[in-house]
Amino acid sequence: MHPNRALIGVPGGRADLATPALVLDLAAFEHNLAAMAAAARASGLALRPHAKTHKCQAIAARQLAAGAIGLCVAKTGEAEALASTPGLRSLLVTSPVIGASALARLAGVAARLPELLVAVDSDAGARALSTAATRAGVRIGAVVDIDPGIHRTGVAGPAAAAALARTVANLPGLWFAGLQCYAGHAQHIEDFATRAEIARMALADMAAAADMLRDEGLPPPMLTGGGTGTFAQEAGFGVLTELQAGSYVFMDVEYDAVALEAGSAGPFRAALFVDARVISANTADFVTVDAGYKSFATDGPKPRVVAGAPADSEFAFMGDEHGAIFAALPLGGLVRLQAPHCDPTVNLHDVIHVLDGDTLVDIWPVEARGRSA
Repeated sequence: MHPNRALIGVPGGRADLATPALVLDLAAFEHNLAAMAAAARASGLALRPHAKTHKCQAIAARQLAAGAIGLCVAKTGEAEALASTPGLRSLLVTSPVIGASALARLAGVAARLPELLVAVDSDAGARALSTAATRAGVRIGAVVDIDPGIHRTGVAGPAAAAALARTVANLPGLWFAGLQCYAGHAQHIEDFATRAEIARMALADMAAAADMLRDEGLPPPMLTGGGTGTFAQEAGFGVLTELQAGSYVFMDVEYDAVALEAGSAGPFRAALFVDARVISANTADFVTVDAGYKSFATDGPKPRVVAGAPADSEFAFMGDEHGAIFAALPLGGLVRLQAPHCDPTVNLHDVIHVLDGDTLVDIWPVEARGRSA
């Protein structure tokens, strides 16, 4: 049993949490769920949140209950871990999957769900997916991935996208499910107008490919993309039919620096934190807390101190298990730190502690933690 489970329902139980603890502010989380659901409805787009953000069935189920039509995942292991989420009927794997073993496992996921969709960006990849689906006796929807300009994955240009769509439509075990274009390089551009222009350019190839395919009598059933950083802009471009935004459920230090809507920070609230405890206070300039590199993603900004210390306090990494807070704090005091980059921060923790104020109301397992293969 998790050491914090005995605290569920205890008023003020946060003070006794075994730390470091990944914590979710329930009120902010529920606000974010409702805000994105409302934004999608207002734009006339479906919402298919990217579950690589949270890797958690409890959160996925709440997104579906709030109106999401399905989920996205990035990897085969995530698909396996989240396929049994209550209410899930459609799951999209947004990265191409290569390798006979991984493809066979995906076919197994397809047998568990009404609809499995998988991104493809090559003729060879599509044929391998077809072989796996045929051998397993399942049908998988192939989504042609278009390079938005990052050169990470995706075919280059509308003609190549249309050609691959035609190939897919004629392969056994597959059907052509649509086009994908995710402008990942635009998500954290702080200026709203600059971010909008880059996202618009990224979607231009998708729009052109869709027009080609409609003219050929092979209209894409869905046009999927968009993220937390670009949802407000891309919803108005008239290209996408669904949004893949995921980080909106948590927000993080990176996204807090981005103007998500014109002239404002956007409708979402910070919801994901790590509670850490002061374990040493023997130095005049700082105290040491029990959260370090093993508790936070380190590919972006530093964690932000949001409670338990003066507002201008700074955090610094002090090793795998330790961090410094540059403030005079009491031994045993709790400090709350906002996640710097939410997705990989979640991947460092087994569970999410759900807090209503200072009361622990639930502990949700992160079922897809570490499922990167």
